[in-house]
Amino acid sequence: MPNINKTRTRNVAPDNGKDLTRLRIALTAFFALDGFVFAGWVVRIPAIKEQTGASASTLGLALLGVSAGAVITMTLTGRLCRRFGNHPVTVVCAVILSLSVALPPLTHSAAALGAVLLVFGSAYGGINVAFNSAAVDLVAALRRPIMPSFHAAFSLGGMIGAGLGGLVAGSLSPTRHLLGLTFIGLLVTAVAGRVLLREEAPAAPDHRPHHDDAPAAPNRTPHDNAAPGSRRPAKERARRRTDSRIRVLVLVFGVIALCTAYGEGALADWGALHLEQDLDAHPGVAAAGYSCFALTMTIGRLSGTALLERLGRTRILVVGGATAAAGMLLGSLAPSAWAALLGFAVTGLGLANIFPVAIERAGALAGPGGVAAASTLGYGGMLLGPPAIGFMADWFSLPTALTSVAALAAVAAAIGFTTRRVAVG
Repeated sequence: MPNINKTRTRNVAPDNGKDLTRLRIALTAFFALDGFVFAGWVVRIPAIKEQTGASASTLGLALLGVSAGAVITMTLTGRLCRRFGNHPVTVVCAVILSLSVALPPLTHSAAALGAVLLVFGSAYGGINVAFNSAAVDLVAALRRPIMPSFHAAFSLGGMIGAGLGGLVAGSLSPTRHLLGLTFIGLLVTAVAGRVLLREEAPAAPDHRPHHDDAPAAPNRTPHDNAAPGSRRPAKERARRRTDSRIRVLVLVFGVIALCTAYGEGALADWGALHLEQDLDAHPGVAAAGYSCFALTMTIGRLSGTALLERLGRTRILVVGGATAAAGMLLGSLAPSAWAALLGFAVTGLGLANIFPVAIERAGALAGPGGVAAASTLGYGGMLLGPPAIGFMADWFSLPTALTSVAALAAVAAAIGFTTRRVAVG
């Protein structure tokens, strides 16, 4: 009997260190899997383009399926998480993501490719909201700012997925390669998903902010019991003001996420072209541009927990944004390729922990709905960056267009400073 009771208690809420450690490992595996699968698909886009016979414009329209599916699902996943729980939604989305990544090589037209990418993008958007929501609850339960470590796993998974994809591109067809990703994805989901489904999420924190200037509870007097109805309008107004404030703060942290994700999307698509076209870099050196950015971002996220514990969230937002702005000014305006590579590396360090902090703050304020709203804005920024840079490059020049990354990083730093009362930590 004692063992049965112990098991029931553990399944209701994982209170001991072993349960929380298992949950952390399982969530880390899903973050890494997400980056691994997405990067594996991205490196095979040229081969899929050739297979479908799509032009550059029609391929761009087909690729919008990923964006549309992700944004639509992100707006809905918060509700699904509240109804079914973060853990089951994470596992279901991981299964769909793993299965759908094998579908693009089976298409032979841009329209069919766009349709399957809509499914792939939906799973990608859903799992990002679900496991970020689960991570927010775990951060609160552990009482340590470990959010950057999860996003470091995503970055590492992406680097491994891209590197492996480059190695096998010459020997494996896209069909076999992406089918291999499906097998790996389902295997990881089967192992890590058992932990998430067996253990319920830690008790969710109170998502209402506690500030010195929050509406205070009135002192009770004997007269309070005489006319309880007279206090309801005031309490209702105070509650509405608090709810409205939470929504505004979630939007603010979503904008911070957008400003930083914009830079990641822009560098992924335009960094190599800037090095090769504007600075006459060798193709191999140009290809290393995003690698420098991704590597320093991963290093920054791996050290993110220690930095957050030492500096706090506000300094991470302000110093990180200012560092990224300075790095990107160097990367976009430097006269030599090597100086630009240094700028890209500094930018990666600066941006590394801003996005995780913004998502964690939004989740702490409003739960899965907050994560969904901030994630939608954040990933929207990643999708907005590449086309925005393209338009500005046509109007001005590519180096000038890339300075917009520095400008938005500075905006993120400024917002972080002005919201320091709620970003304190």
